[in-house]
Amino acid sequence: MGRILSIDYGKKRVGLAVTDPLQIIANGLTTVSSNDVYRFLEDYTRKEQVDKFVVGLPKTMKNEESESMKYIKPFVAGLKKRFPTIPIEMYDERFTSVIAHRAMLEGGLKKKERQNKALVDEMSATIILQSYMESRNNFKELV
Repeated sequence: MGRILSIDYGKKRVGLAVTDPLQIIANGLTTVSSNDVYRFLEDYTRKEQVDKFVVGLPKTMKNEESESMKYIKPFVAGLKKRFPTIPIEMYDERFTSVIAHRAMLEGGLKKKERQNKALVDEMSATIILQSYMESRNNFKELV
């Protein structure tokens, strides 16, 4: 069994998170420049087995695609082209940045640390992945 890798894609930075090999726990991995993300993922998938990519799907409060989808669609197309054997799932990322900021505040991080956008992106990717895993487990319980 391989890892699930979560991607919080942004115009400048990309937050990344992964599960453990048993796909039980989500952990922040890193934040990379949008220009370097494919290279990073190619290196990572050479070292670790990745069973699936979960990409954050930005939606508005009206449940419509947000403006940032114009950057995410080409990224996902490139991901499919470079990693044709790894399935890609999109997962709703609404409120992940808000939840990440709240977790940082409750965790006692100082204001300067909370303003670290790279850390927020990595935490957002972790929240996306954890939410994805919980929804998948909840679905299994219903079936």
